[in-house]
Amino acid sequence: MATNDDRGAASLDGAPLLGVCYYPEHWPEAWWPEDAARMVDMGIGVVRIGEFAWSRIEPRRGAFDWAWLDWAIAVLADAGLRIVLGTPTACPPKWLVDELPEILPADRHGRPRRFGSRRHYCFSSPAYRREAHRIVSAMAQRYGDHPAVVAWQTDNEFGCHDTVESHSPAAVAGFRRWLRDRYGSVAALNEAWGTVFWSQSYGDFDEVDLPAATVTEANPAHRLDFRRYSSDQVAAFNAGQTAVLRAASPGRPITHNFMGLFTDFDHFAVGRDLDVASWDSYPLGFLQQGPYGAGERAAYRRQGHPDFAGFHHDLYRRVGRGRLWVMEQQPGPVNWATHNAAPLPGMVRLWLWEAIAHGAELTSIFRWRRAPFGQEQMHAALLTTDGREDRAAGELRRVRDELAGLPAMPATRPARVALAFDYPSCWITGIQPQSAGFSALATALSYYGALRRVGLDVDLVAPGDDVSGYALLVLPCLPVLCEDWAAHLDRCAGALLIGARTGSKTADFQVPAGGEPGPVAGLLPVRVARVDALDADAAVTVSAVGGHVHTWLEEVEGPLAPRLCADDGRGVWYARDGRHYLPGCPSDELLDAVVTAAAADAGLTVRPMPEGVRLRRRGGLTFVFNYAAEPRPLPVAGRLLMGGSELAPGDVAVVADA
Repeated sequence: MATNDDRGAASLDGAPLLGVCYYPEHWPEAWWPEDAARMVDMGIGVVRIGEFAWSRIEPRRGAFDWAWLDWAIAVLADAGLRIVLGTPTACPPKWLVDELPEILPADRHGRPRRFGSRRHYCFSSPAYRREAHRIVSAMAQRYGDHPAVVAWQTDNEFGCHDTVESHSPAAVAGFRRWLRDRYGSVAALNEAWGTVFWSQSYGDFDEVDLPAATVTEANPAHRLDFRRYSSDQVAAFNAGQTAVLRAASPGRPITHNFMGLFTDFDHFAVGRDLDVASWDSYPLGFLQQGPYGAGERAAYRRQGHPDFAGFHHDLYRRVGRGRLWVMEQQPGPVNWATHNAAPLPGMVRLWLWEAIAHGAELTSIFRWRRAPFGQEQMHAALLTTDGREDRAAGELRRVRDELAGLPAMPATRPARVALAFDYPSCWITGIQPQSAGFSALATALSYYGALRRVGLDVDLVAPGDDVSGYALLVLPCLPVLCEDWAAHLDRCAGALLIGARTGSKTADFQVPAGGEPGPVAGLLPVRVARVDALDADAAVTVSAVGGHVHTWLEEVEGPLAPRLCADDGRGVWYARDGRHYLPGCPSDELLDAVVTAAAADAGLTVRPMPEGVRLRRRGGLTFVFNYAAEPRPLPVAGRLLMGGSELAPGDVAVVADA
């Protein structure tokens, strides 16, 4: 797999690889050789194992049982498979919980969350950090130089099941230390938090509790800092593991499998200690949990939203600083959604190809064989419980054959459009949405979708990145806009599209001294006078584009006349010299019109896609995906390498530049 530097480059290189998640501890050892042979026959080259196996590795303190894992690794290696070995810290064993109950996380009322599922540990617990260091060290010392172990995964899905924030005694003590380090004096904390409001002033850091179980809304700056603290604990926990792995297993890339629609910690901070970012792609389960309307959920019930996977591929490619894997790809119905739909035939193939188109070096199916016991009995896999191939196996084989029949996959090039996203924006809009349903994540997804509906490729960037090479930069919702980065944006030659609430807060969760939208006013002369938070029945019609504004609409003052007004006369779009400001939450129709105009200012050619169709360019290849439940015409010209002039539901085409 090509990479821009030497971060684990020697371990996994070449064409995109297909993988699978395997749990040898779930199955009789006599099955393992046949499983491995069938994996190879199916086109699988990489297997992830071990991430939930602590109780099998160490059934009692210090009594390690390596024999089964030695044999499992040997069987897989003998078949020619490469292994991503997971550290097992997501599931501390019962004997450890009984010995050290202080490692358990606590809920918002300070009550311990009990053993019996997974992720039952507190990131702030010094005792658990020591135990995690111990088990990771033992694994790394035993397998760190094994030739078949080509990469490591730290833990599993940090923060899943609402476990980033813990309200344990360790978290209270840790938070107070963190505040001392951040502010230096309690007077500085009082100033930053505005504790004069509601008589909340503190006389000492030891007086500060966690912002939970208050009578009504807790201080928003207090809540934001606890979010920051909790996020820092995740990053520190991960960094502790990566340090051990690098020392004992040099040259092997380290990843972590992040999740979709999850913003409880700063993934960019965790990514700084990784070599590659991976994520777990479950398009159908997250269709129900995401910010999608009833019509979208109905239209894409068996396909997933057309922009869900693409957004996360591009996000995690940035978290991994150019390197992306998909560690778990949905193969069929899952078990954890409200309603667990079966994918439309062909969708697993489409999801695999879409990951490859966005630059994934490895795309791994979850899982090899469906479990006949435990919490995930209803979760599909490549094989049924009795070993028959399920539908996804045939689709995986087809991708194997198609990869072999295509030219060598070109490198992923930077896009011409960048969309800025960060995690504190999600925390701030979650703490004070002002209008129910307002979300920085939902806003980012909306703008990303508009860009892809007109056929544009998108890179996701983090605030502070050098974006001078992009033709169009989009800031959907960044409440905290750093003055230095705003100055960098002002010097960039590209067009700029800025969404509502950008620049509206300081890092201390206060209104900027010059009013809202803070540093944005230096990019475009606008001032927010007041906000109208729109409920579901109060959408503002914009007949000129057949759209509306919902959820949020600012009243903007300043020398700029609106470029477009709503039917009631309020401005909904302001622009000058290639810079655009949207003071509300636009419908798709309004946002499509604005994106088209901003792209024209940037010198970009747009190509509106048929409903449900998306494309992604990789080098000189254009990949086209039909998420619609009906056939769609191929919207691009060129030399057709795969697919036809009409795309069936769930179909994929690959077109080479003419």
